[in-house]
Amino acid sequence: MGNVFTFDEPFVDAHQHFWNLDLHPYPWLQGETVPNFRYGDYSALRRNYLPADLARDTRGHAPALTVHIEAEWARNDPVAETRWLTALAAAEGRPSAIVAHAALDRDDAPEILAAQAGFALVRGIRHKPVTATSAATARRGLAGSMDDARWRRGYALLHAHGLSFDLQAPWWNLDQAAQLARDFPHTLLVLNHTGLPSDRSDEGLAGWRRALEGLAAQPNTAIKISGLGRPGLPCTEAANVPLIRDAIAIFGADRCMFASNFPVDSLVADYATILRGFLAAIADRPAAQRRQLLHDNAVRLYRLA
Repeated sequence: MGNVFTFDEPFVDAHQHFWNLDLHPYPWLQGETVPNFRYGDYSALRRNYLPADLARDTRGHAPALTVHIEAEWARNDPVAETRWLTALAAAEGRPSAIVAHAALDRDDAPEILAAQAGFALVRGIRHKPVTATSAATARRGLAGSMDDARWRRGYALLHAHGLSFDLQAPWWNLDQAAQLARDFPHTLLVLNHTGLPSDRSDEGLAGWRRALEGLAAQPNTAIKISGLGRPGLPCTEAANVPLIRDAIAIFGADRCMFASNFPVDSLVADYATILRGFLAAIADRPAAQRRQLLHDNAVRLYRLA
């Protein structure tokens, strides 16, 4: 970590977070503990992370634009996070767009979605559905899952507000996501963190590829390539470049985006390492495709221009 790296081409970071723990409520960073957090101990994240911190971490290779994904502000007032981020963007120039939070299965989902959509920077919504902890325990039809009729009623409201949906779910639940995308063809579904391929066994990666293929068959889907670290292991090109290339081959160069997941992924790698790994994976592609993957897809899909 801390290696010197310069990259001057314009690129978009399609998934990053800010928080100010001195002023705002983030329970998962202020006393509560996320069970089975995928990177293990995350105590290093219990500090403020603001545009100046991102500028420090990206010196020499800073993104031209960034998309802020809701950072689990206290759920009793998700619109307050959007209000703060809007003010932050006006003062600091970042973020460039926001994916806000709304609990799709709550009674107040219509009101919260309408309020979030009223902010000029809001492009989409993220609400993590109920998912399984392993492929062996994956089940359909659970309350709070993408199969849940109540949850889907909230999802059905996104299109009327012109909102996309960011999905964080492991690959073994992507059969639900594929059906969701099929049933709501006018809503863009963006898969976060490459579908979370944590199981790097041959069997695990084969299941991950099949799951991505099932989701990618729906034309209203896209994928953000991020979150490829593993606890206790180095974040290397040898480990991650093959997965990046597989994801791009499955979704196509016009539906994939670079994303850092900073500062969360600072637990496993510095920003330069993450960016260089992505660049290595796409180095053999034509210049036009490289620009799509680094910049143009995110600009189009998150309406940044």
